[in-house]
Amino acid sequence: MYQPREQFRSGHKFGVEFGGAVLSFERVTDVLRRQWPIIVVSVGASLALVLAYLATTHPMYTANARIMMDTRQTQVLDKDNGTNSNLIDTGFVDSQVEVINSDDLIRSVVRRLHLTEDPEFSGSNPGPLGKLLGHVMSLFGSGEPPSPERVEQATVEHIQANLRVERVLTTYVLSLSYRALTPDAAVKIANAIADAYIVGALEAKYQSTKRATEWLQQRSAELSQQATASDRAVQTFKAEHNIVGTSRGLMSEQQLSDLNTQLVQARAATAEAKARLDRINAISDKDVTQTTVTDALNNPVITRLRAQYLDLAAQYSDWSRRYGAMHLATVNLASKMDELRKNIADEVHRIADAYRSDYEIAKSREASLEKNVNDLVAQAGHTGQAEVKLRDLESAADTYRSLYNNFLEKLQNATQNQSFPISEARLISTATKPDRKSSPRTMLALVGGLVSGLCLGFGLAFGREFLSDVLRTPGEVEDELGVKCLGVLPDIRPPTPAGALLSTSGKSTAPDLSRYVVDHPFSRFAETLRNIKVSIDVARLSREIKVIGIVSSLPKEGKTTVAANFAQLVALTGHPTLLIDGDLHTRSLTRELSPNAKSGLVETLNDPASLAYHVQRSKETGLDFLPSVVASRMLNSADVIGSRAMAELLKTLRDRYEYIVIDLAPVMPVADSKAVSFLIDAMVYVIEWGQTTRSALQESISGSEVLQKKLLGAVLNRANPKMLKRIEAYKGKHHNSYYVEHV
Repeated sequence: MYQPREQFRSGHKFGVEFGGAVLSFERVTDVLRRQWPIIVVSVGASLALVLAYLATTHPMYTANARIMMDTRQTQVLDKDNGTNSNLIDTGFVDSQVEVINSDDLIRSVVRRLHLTEDPEFSGSNPGPLGKLLGHVMSLFGSGEPPSPERVEQATVEHIQANLRVERVLTTYVLSLSYRALTPDAAVKIANAIADAYIVGALEAKYQSTKRATEWLQQRSAELSQQATASDRAVQTFKAEHNIVGTSRGLMSEQQLSDLNTQLVQARAATAEAKARLDRINAISDKDVTQTTVTDALNNPVITRLRAQYLDLAAQYSDWSRRYGAMHLATVNLASKMDELRKNIADEVHRIADAYRSDYEIAKSREASLEKNVNDLVAQAGHTGQAEVKLRDLESAADTYRSLYNNFLEKLQNATQNQSFPISEARLISTATKPDRKSSPRTMLALVGGLVSGLCLGFGLAFGREFLSDVLRTPGEVEDELGVKCLGVLPDIRPPTPAGALLSTSGKSTAPDLSRYVVDHPFSRFAETLRNIKVSIDVARLSREIKVIGIVSSLPKEGKTTVAANFAQLVALTGHPTLLIDGDLHTRSLTRELSPNAKSGLVETLNDPASLAYHVQRSKETGLDFLPSVVASRMLNSADVIGSRAMAELLKTLRDRYEYIVIDLAPVMPVADSKAVSFLIDAMVYVIEWGQTTRSALQESISGSEVLQKKLLGAVLNRANPKMLKRIEAYKGKHHNSYYVEHV
């Protein structure tokens, strides 16, 4: 019974879905067995192209030089740079790659080495491929000889095409490689390019420094003039406004500061004199002999007088007590004491006058200083705007002077660098003469050709398998239909001259293809048909199978030949067998087996009693054949083949024959096979090897549920014998030893 394709695929334990097909190891192996000639041809063609390439290509030699970007050399004169200043931006290193590949640098090498006169670059020895390309390009050119400029540019482009400059990993090293036809030319040009780059870097640095020096000189001269003019303007402005500067600032500011200091001191002196005067005035009204007065004045004269006074007072007290207050001596002592008191008072008044004089002097000095300060403040108010302008002029003068000093320092550094022959690049590895060719690499080219050929061959092989919509192996048939593939029939064409196997006279004149199992009973074709019979016999153990339909999707797939040979094979075993031509449209089986028949199936359906009259028997095989003879194509052939009369006829034939083989019409063009399918016990589907498409097969089978149920198996027909040997190589070399005749 027919099963959907997806249901059958679910039974695979190992495989990958690829392009609608299950890609498993077995499937890959089958593809390689079938398509190995394509792989071999692809590998051979690829290796042939590689060998042709190796034979026609000139060997090339590569010389390599290395250049390093090193800023430490350029910092010999620059002592102020820190440790991080010697780091180079990676973009700078990558930019040097483009500098080395530039037209100007390569052109300088071309001119220095006179490469335009070298045959390798002038084109005087182009080789076979170069000559061919030259002839082709001449067809599109003007025919005039190229100008010297064009020849030089072509040489530059040729060198650029063979020059390779790249950065070595993440270092500051550039690898410069050049390919040439000879080792000497490779070394010479590689070193010349490296030297040209170093010299060019030095020249570029020199020119840059020279231009910078010239600009710095011009700018320094301008700044010197501007600084001198600014200083002159400051001095002129000071002279016009009587502004005199000192080490501590302007003179007016210094005077004002000094006067302020003196004024503060004068005020303090005035306050001190006023305090002494107030004090002397306060104690002048008191008893001058008191201790507080003398201590406050702290005057030596008063202190001495008071001491004398105290001595007399003590003596007066003693004498008064002893002699009495009226005693002459006591009175004399009292007179002396009054005189001393008067002297002390006079001294106090004298001190008071002195304090008063000091106070007046201090007040006068304070007033004078205050007047001078006010005068200077008034003068400073009038010259404030001048000082503001002066500060602006001084600031501008300082700025110009500072700029001039900086530019002068840079000018000196630039002048030193201009005469310092060190660049940021240095050659760390010169190119040496190569001892072997760099291209073409024979082993690498052969391996690449082999791998490319294998890839191309595998691609073509699998593409042919998976892009084609045809069937070639039993596994593909079972995968597509879900029924067993009963065998693979080899292609037995081309046929020999046709002749009828059965005739009305009983003489065997059948064509070779129709009787192939008779002429080659031990061939693979016959053994495959025997396998079909065995499969039918096994199925007959569980159900009745007598009526067997041979059907295909499309015409010309060989179902008629299969039906004729299968029926004769069964008849040769001694079983009563009837072969019916059930294709009422083409009647190809009748034309092959009995071209002279006058009646057949249609007449038997009209008169079942005349069956024996219409059936023809082969004396050689014992096969009964019921032909189909119609004057013209029938409009109701499906109704005829699937009619009640056909059912009654088959019922009658079941009692007479063990095997009834019917050659049915193709499924897709007409509906006859679908109409008669319910009358048939089992069907064998004939699929043309490598021709019947999957889509046609699916459309044919899916159109009739009855046909799906009656489908016993399928057979691949007309398989290429040589391809079969490749496909079945895994079966061993003795697989076909039982076949007497190999196809």
